[in-house]
Amino acid sequence: MSANKKNTEEEVDLGSLFVIIGKGFSNFFNFIGSLFKNLFHLIILLLLFLRSHFVKFTIAAVIGGFSGAFFDFNKGKLYRSYLKVQPNFGSGEYLYTNIRYYNELVVHRNIEELMRIFNISEPEALSLKSFRIEDIEDPNDIVESYDKLVKAVDTLTIKNYPYQKFNKNFRITNYRTHVIYVDATDNKVFIKLGDVIISKVNENPYFKEVKKLNDENLNRLDSTLKNNLKQVDSLRKTYIRVMIEESKKDFKGTNIDLGNAANNRYSGNEIELFNVENQINSRLKAVSDQKARESQIINVITGFKPVGYEVNPLSRKYKVLGVLGALILMLGLILLKDLNKYLENYKSK
Repeated sequence: MSANKKNTEEEVDLGSLFVIIGKGFSNFFNFIGSLFKNLFHLIILLLLFLRSHFVKFTIAAVIGGFSGAFFDFNKGKLYRSYLKVQPNFGSGEYLYTNIRYYNELVVHRNIEELMRIFNISEPEALSLKSFRIEDIEDPNDIVESYDKLVKAVDTLTIKNYPYQKFNKNFRITNYRTHVIYVDATDNKVFIKLGDVIISKVNENPYFKEVKKLNDENLNRLDSTLKNNLKQVDSLRKTYIRVMIEESKKDFKGTNIDLGNAANNRYSGNEIELFNVENQINSRLKAVSDQKARESQIINVITGFKPVGYEVNPLSRKYKVLGVLGALILMLGLILLKDLNKYLENYKSK
């Protein structure tokens, strides 16, 4: 009888557990359902609000758009040109700092300083509207930079600095190629800016010294490799001459086998020298490419065009700002009116 009582108690406990679980699922699904219901209700209220005030918002947007267009028109046409560059020797950060400084001068309308830096007239300085610089993101730049780091440091250091961490800490100034954009109302002022922007970096004493040391190291390495190549070539010629002399000798009996063994040994040495020569030539090409790539502190890929191109009128900011400002103002007025109406009704209760 005690066993039957125990089984009955276990069945009751299991039944209670299933009831609790069932209520939990029911409450969860009811919560999800009420959430979607409330969300749908809010969307309907928003649509009703927009429908009831559609005309007001439309009028506000039109007025704001025309007001912004009026300001854009009074500003005159805006032109743009760009300068594509590749900084060397870590000069990217300095270049970014200079471009930000030029833009600050434009924002604060420091016309005298702009005239002095770029050697331009006052109307040309007044025509400048913005300077900005952007990097061209290329994943290969990160891979190549990490590969250089691997070759430059010991294995233990690399283990503590994996590629994922290097990639996360890679700065935009470390990318290979960057583009400098200048906006102005004078479409012929750009050609006077490029040389100054580049020369300000090229004339920096620190980067000039780094470039000088880099040139000396590359020239020394180039000279060493060329001397090594001459020695390898001379040694190859010696082996070839010896092989020819050996082949002219008449061997008889076992001497023939010895002659063949000697020729095989010389032939094997020649192949090794041929491989060494190829390696030296590859390194010479790499040095030559590096010298060409680092011949300047900043390489100019594409200079400013003599005449800038007109910025798309649809991208002029005052039209967009006018529409957004008018819509926000209208929304605020409507909400204030509804709030005032609610307060009046609340007061009358």
